[in-house]
Amino acid sequence: MSKITLEICIDTPAALIAAQKGGADRVELCSALVAGGLTPSRGFMRFAAAQKMRAHVMIRPREGDFCFDQHEMQLMLDDIALAQNENMQGVVLGATQQDGQLDMAMLNELVAAANGMDITLHRAFDVTPDPFEALEQAIELGFNRILTSGQKTNASAGIDLIAKLVERAAGRIEIMPGSGVGVASAKDLLAIDGITSLHSSCSAPLAQSPNAAQDLGFAAEDGRRETVQYRVEELVQALAKLEGVAS
Repeated sequence: MSKITLEICIDTPAALIAAQKGGADRVELCSALVAGGLTPSRGFMRFAAAQKMRAHVMIRPREGDFCFDQHEMQLMLDDIALAQNENMQGVVLGATQQDGQLDMAMLNELVAAANGMDITLHRAFDVTPDPFEALEQAIELGFNRILTSGQKTNASAGIDLIAKLVERAAGRIEIMPGSGVGVASAKDLLAIDGITSLHSSCSAPLAQSPNAAQDLGFAAEDGRRETVQYRVEELVQALAKLEGVAS
């Protein structure tokens, strides 16, 4: 087994440092992970660049579904240009029509705008009615990879579809499992021949200070989560052991 690339989704500078020190290969740079991840600020992109951490930037202008209007489309085009100007290595994007099918016209324009960057189709893929049709469309559009939980709430639950997608892709596009990925699930996911990367948050609950921030609705009732270094280290070590067994 070749080395598995570990991508950590993060939305704070502390999480980026934890991912870097823990041994992650790259980060997915976001804001508002509690909403599934939104476009980060220019300042956060510059912080990632200053740390010399390989970063792929989430391009998602709002929470909710993935049906974007033309104003939101323009925001995404501008944010792709911003990511390019800040020397980010990749972008993570997606868009669907109201019936859940990929919005080919919009995605074609977004992918063209990201020319020269590494491009990931995010979990908008997981709401598509026919994942195998969406797979072929992603290949046609020129995406480098698809981030997917196998259309389930987490990658462990969607492992059967993930395996079928990897088989159908046949090396034409990378299939990267994500959502709920940790030490416990990594072994099963990496048993799928053709998986070369994993996506995880490696997060833990983080207390809010003061408590009033939570009481007044600035934080979720169960607090917020953030990537912690020891969880990244544990996953990196587990992957190294799995790679050693398979080699």
